[in-house]
Amino acid sequence: MGTKSTFGLIIGNRGFFPDHLAKSGREEMIQVLNSAGIEVVVLGPEQSKHGAVETHEEAKRCAALFRAASDRIDGVIVSLPNFGDERAIADTLRLASLHVPVLIQATPDTPSKMGIAHRRDSFCGKMSTCNNLKQYGIPYSLTTLHTVGPNSEEFKKDLEWFAGVCRIVKGLKNLRIGAIGARPAAFNTVRYSEKLLEAGGISVETLDLSEVLGRISRMKDTDEAAVRKLKSIEKYVTTSGIPQQALLKMAKLGAVVDDWMKAADVQISAVQCWTSLEENLGVVPCTVMSMMSDALLSSACEVDVCGVLGMHVLQLASGTPSALLDWNNNYGSDPNKAVCFHCSNLPKHFFKDVQMDFQAIIAGTVGKENTFGTCVGRVKSGPMTFARFSTDDFAGKIRGYVGGGRFTDDALETFGGAGVVEIANMQKLLHYICENGFEHHVAANFSTVVPMVYEAATNYLGWEMYKHGA
Repeated sequence: MGTKSTFGLIIGNRGFFPDHLAKSGREEMIQVLNSAGIEVVVLGPEQSKHGAVETHEEAKRCAALFRAASDRIDGVIVSLPNFGDERAIADTLRLASLHVPVLIQATPDTPSKMGIAHRRDSFCGKMSTCNNLKQYGIPYSLTTLHTVGPNSEEFKKDLEWFAGVCRIVKGLKNLRIGAIGARPAAFNTVRYSEKLLEAGGISVETLDLSEVLGRISRMKDTDEAAVRKLKSIEKYVTTSGIPQQALLKMAKLGAVVDDWMKAADVQISAVQCWTSLEENLGVVPCTVMSMMSDALLSSACEVDVCGVLGMHVLQLASGTPSALLDWNNNYGSDPNKAVCFHCSNLPKHFFKDVQMDFQAIIAGTVGKENTFGTCVGRVKSGPMTFARFSTDDFAGKIRGYVGGGRFTDDALETFGGAGVVEIANMQKLLHYICENGFEHHVAANFSTVVPMVYEAATNYLGWEMYKHGA
């Protein structure tokens, strides 16, 4: 799941506790991390006693090591094989100034080894370490169990969770979002504050739709980038019955957007659709956006910048494509089910089967011939995580909600890209969305990453979050 991580490792030690535990604890933790495919940055035995951190001098050495590898370190694990020196641990993190997630792990004592030669007291030491980190203003995360062995299944799950938290935090650091076109006039719901996002380290780079259309008009049908994109489209989705001229327009649109995103160094995008592209280009951008999202370059319609932010967070956590959907319809009389829908630009990853078609909703307004390019089909079944983020201008903060459910196989006869979702106590969620004025769009991902998203957003990003089902 996700990309390979690199963690800084601090081994705590305290002189009047058995320091052979620091030696064996360091070796065990390195082995566990390496077995999980994680690279480790840690002091060696030649740099400090047993490669642990106990004194201020050792803290300075470890901090220097971390700073030298700061561009690689995604998070830090503090491991306490014995009580540990809480001040040295806190000093290390302060001096390193990495501003990455930190996980505190304490190794449990064994009842039969509670004599002076083997007693760890990490149970107590963890509290002291956390107390000092709180005093230093350094945020940190906790393992599920207060004490947990590095080789245990419980810690393996903690490690997977923490790696996801780190991917989210790193992936949002200096994130650049492309806003292509203006917010459609009818969609006040997707208004947002660039300034609040910027204050959170997230920049928005804009591109006027006239520039996109101008570049397309100057692009020849034989342009190498357009030809390459056309082949990619035809390989990506069934295009039977779609006019070749419409496919070529999509290809040029995709080529222009790809080129601009690369030049502007933006990672994800939100695109204007209704109804300028249909009226001025003669296609919908859905397939182009679907392809980007499927390639983990999340793309949202209606210039929903905060919507694509939710897509990106879920994708970072899971390593799989996200979609942006409407909370669209009730499903019969079941209060815990709803229909999630879009026209659609859902990534191929979301469908049981998919084909290209026309945009049925606005075809009557702009003409069917101008609406080819949607990806339509039934959303497959499976566990899912949903999330929404929003900028609250009145309170000057970023807020959101996250929860889990599943897409079902319930019968559904409709158009576009749609699926039935089942969420426990859904009426409470819907009340929360409406009472707090959240948008009608929600990001979804075939994964179970609620705890990762909630921890990253609340503990490290400082966003106000509601966790449904908590």
